[in-house]
Amino acid sequence: MNKIWLIIRREFITRVRKRSFLIVTLLVPLFFAAMIIVPTLLAINSKEEKRIAVIDDSHLFMNRFPDDKGVYYKYLTNISVDSFQHKYAEYGYSGLLYIPELDLNRPAGITYYSDAQPGISVEGKLTRRVNDLIEEERLKKANIDAEQLKAAKSDISIDFKTGNEGRKGSATVAYIVGYASGFIIYIILMFFGMAVMRGVMEEKVSRIAEVMISSVKPFQLMMGKIVGIAAVGLLQFLIWVVIIVAANLALHLFIPAELLSAANEGGTMMQNSNNAAMIEMIEKFQFVMGSISWGTVISCFVFYFLGGYLFYSSLFAAVGSLVNEDPTDAQSLTFPITLPIIIGIMVMVSSVQNPSGNVAFWGSIIPFTSPMVMMARIPYGVPGTVPYWQLGLSITLLILGFLFTTWIAGKIYRTGILMYGKKITWKEALKWVSRKS
Repeated sequence: MNKIWLIIRREFITRVRKRSFLIVTLLVPLFFAAMIIVPTLLAINSKEEKRIAVIDDSHLFMNRFPDDKGVYYKYLTNISVDSFQHKYAEYGYSGLLYIPELDLNRPAGITYYSDAQPGISVEGKLTRRVNDLIEEERLKKANIDAEQLKAAKSDISIDFKTGNEGRKGSATVAYIVGYASGFIIYIILMFFGMAVMRGVMEEKVSRIAEVMISSVKPFQLMMGKIVGIAAVGLLQFLIWVVIIVAANLALHLFIPAELLSAANEGGTMMQNSNNAAMIEMIEKFQFVMGSISWGTVISCFVFYFLGGYLFYSSLFAAVGSLVNEDPTDAQSLTFPITLPIIIGIMVMVSSVQNPSGNVAFWGSIIPFTSPMVMMARIPYGVPGTVPYWQLGLSITLLILGFLFTTWIAGKIYRTGILMYGKKITWKEALKWVSRKS
């Protein structure tokens, strides 16, 4: 046991000291944080002001375009569009909206002139407002009271609560967290599994394995390498958790109390647009933190990260022991191992949309795919979407699967690590499994 610990320590320290470890550990949370924070900050700090001239020959929309968030309208009369459409910029206008005489049944000819393509927000506002005004005029022409019609429309939001505690859930948040969790597990299985395989290949090709095996058994060498690399991945994950917790605490330390209070009360009616945008961001963050049982998600993520890694890494180590001087042999030998992982990510994509379906159930039970698929289902609720018996069965089968693959890989590794100069196939390697020690 002491020898395995020495190998674990060597693998762990060697990889943690690499510059790539620090870069990946810090860049991954920064990347995800940037995806959320940067668009919000850009929206807060962008102060695009546009002055739009309006020529309305139909006289239906006069003074009916309200100024909104930096977009200001100026209605022009007794001016020909033919003469003004080429010189509106000289008067400080960003664009010219021309509305000809309209047939409300078949409105056509409404045109917006500008030197540059307008932003999507301006384009959307103009299109929506014109359509709303035409709809109002049609209702008026048909003697339908627009206010009564508006009052008759339903605008009810449904509160979705899951679990016995009545937690307010969100399918969108569960979808995003489930998809992200499953995809991260997929990346972990591929990245760290390949890392184990490359490490074994390098030691075999450089004949370092011969020196090490003179002191330890092949199985001890394999287990030490697998557990050591797993500890590196687990350390990265724990650092990410600490960063997330620190970000949550930073909300209370660095954001003014009045903004947090307004966000908790759901109030975004502040006059300052920057404050309103900030409150909206805080509300979204707090909603995400409150709509998912993070304790369950994180604990299950750690288990399925370790379980899935141990399940596959032993097989990747076995492949590394079969490869000789030609690294291209690894491509054909790793295909039977990577195929179930690829199938797992495909099943996960389907399961995150229908977490209670048969495909999701079997995908989360079979050890070859359960690390990805079960993590896609768990954010939807335990024991709601995922009953305890399903979670327990999945955990049990994954543990048994790990023990079985480790036993098979140990048999292959013990023989393959000392074989040189011969191209080995899976058929021959599997014969070693049935060979008696």
